[in-house]
Amino acid sequence: MAVESKRKEELALEIIERLKQEYPDAGCTLDYDDAWKLLVSVRLAAQCTDARVNVVVQDLYAKYPDVDALANATAEEIEEIVKPCGLGRSKARDIQACMTILRDQYGGKVPDDFDALLALPGVGRKSANLIMGDVFGKPAIVTDTHCIRLVNRMGLVDGMKEPKKVEMALWKIIPPDEGNDFCHRLVLHGRDVCTARTKPYCSKCCLQDICAKAGVE
Repeated sequence: MAVESKRKEELALEIIERLKQEYPDAGCTLDYDDAWKLLVSVRLAAQCTDARVNVVVQDLYAKYPDVDALANATAEEIEEIVKPCGLGRSKARDIQACMTILRDQYGGKVPDDFDALLALPGVGRKSANLIMGDVFGKPAIVTDTHCIRLVNRMGLVDGMKEPKKVEMALWKIIPPDEGNDFCHRLVLHGRDVCTARTKPYCSKCCLQDICAKAGVE
């Protein structure tokens, strides 16, 4: 078992370095200039593209420019604006409740504690990790659909689909200070090369000689 773990650790380091070369400027594709805005966008991004979220939030923030404004709005008023992102009712309800907690318990600020983030309405491990990594610069591993698909294909995990299990497995082999950027690069690679809805473009992949599934799918 130790040998297998060491092999995956070495593979992970090689993949990290190659993706750094391929995507040197990787970062979050959600637009935000304040932590609470990223919190809103992450909730809206569930089953929606980041590109659409970036458009929709412009109208949202034009009407509700700060935490207090969103907290004071009704879920129905928020839903009217965010419904193009899908699941409008539940997303609006979570956003309103989340902003209310930020206003009442945290002085309008987003907490920099992982468990405190998890306690916010609509915030799961993926969202909490994104906030911890992108906003606060702390170690984070964001196991979105791209991450889960790619690390299984690459052989970093074996047949794992549950996000938390994938996250825990990656913590064992990814250096803490690399996790956040690594996951951002997986998103870019998953969109452009190691795609989900078409056959992966293995012939132009920078990892084809070390990927477990290269040319198989």
